[in-house]
Amino acid sequence: MRFATPLSLLLATLLGGCATGGDTMQSSVDALMRDYTGDVPGAAVLVLRDGEPLVRRGYGLADLEAGTPVTPDTNFRLASVSKQFTAAAIVLLAQDGKLSLDDSVRKWLPSLPAVAEPITLRHLLTHSSGLVDYEDLMAPDATGQVHDIDVLHLLEREHRLYFAPGSSYRYSNGAYALLALIVGKASGRDFATFLRERIFQPLGMAHTVAHENGISTVANRAYGHSLVDGKWTRTDQSSTSAVLGDGGIYSSIADLVKWDAALYDDRLLSDASRADAFTLHTPIHDEADVDGYGYGWRIHGDVLWHSGETIGGRNVIVRWPKRHFTVVVLTNRNDPEPYRLALKIAELYLPDSPSQ
Repeated sequence: MRFATPLSLLLATLLGGCATGGDTMQSSVDALMRDYTGDVPGAAVLVLRDGEPLVRRGYGLADLEAGTPVTPDTNFRLASVSKQFTAAAIVLLAQDGKLSLDDSVRKWLPSLPAVAEPITLRHLLTHSSGLVDYEDLMAPDATGQVHDIDVLHLLEREHRLYFAPGSSYRYSNGAYALLALIVGKASGRDFATFLRERIFQPLGMAHTVAHENGISTVANRAYGHSLVDGKWTRTDQSSTSAVLGDGGIYSSIADLVKWDAALYDDRLLSDASRADAFTLHTPIHDEADVDGYGYGWRIHGDVLWHSGETIGGRNVIVRWPKRHFTVVVLTNRNDPEPYRLALKIAELYLPDSPSQ
């Protein structure tokens, strides 16, 4: 992708400390976010350069019923943006010597059928396992919420794969549900506790949580909404919303500043572990702006990114590590998906680059 920056905005960026330039940039971001402003489901926007927030702002409402505005501390359900945390938990356990990425999934979850024996943890991380989509195995009339352990039980009865493990790519939510269970088995703690003790607390992400109804709470929570017959309607939970490993983490842009910082040094993952996680392991040939998949990250040239979609919410994080630049857009509405919006925000700050 190419970013063309208007000359006036580029000059404002180069002048950095000038308040007028900052105001111009903020106004430009506000203009891009106009559809999220007012008494409508909103968004939180974070723009980071060298770890410093250039934009850290909320738009619209986190809860239409209560009229609660979105702020930088509003916690959104990250949906599949959660996968980078699940992957990090597995890599941490590998660093600890508690498991190997080349372990068979059946070493940790022996109730899976024999067809799963060739599947390794690395295959699960990179969506190259061939596992059948668990959503397709659920009863059509199911109304109760599915949890990670229920995903395992669904897959225990499935004696086929889409392809031989490692031979192709197919995005798999079920793979990340299994990884969450493996985190629990290998660590001796449940997945949510491991994340809290080994990732969220050490990084100071005080309000980020893998949410379990009746066990934990979500502070400053944004509730999902969908546009139905021209009106915004609360649509916050579906039958798969309680699966933690593939999408059950809630976080805010205030906490994601700290997560982004940890992806540049060894405070959490070693240099070798981060390099491995950000390496293209599985090529992808049929998705826009994606060359392949790492561990919880889509990879496109020098860009690392991931989107998340849940009932009533769409999110994205886009990182340019070599430039120490990141854009995060979290929303509590079903549409539109915010990836292109994040790129438009990035265009305001990044100079033109043929590599993008």
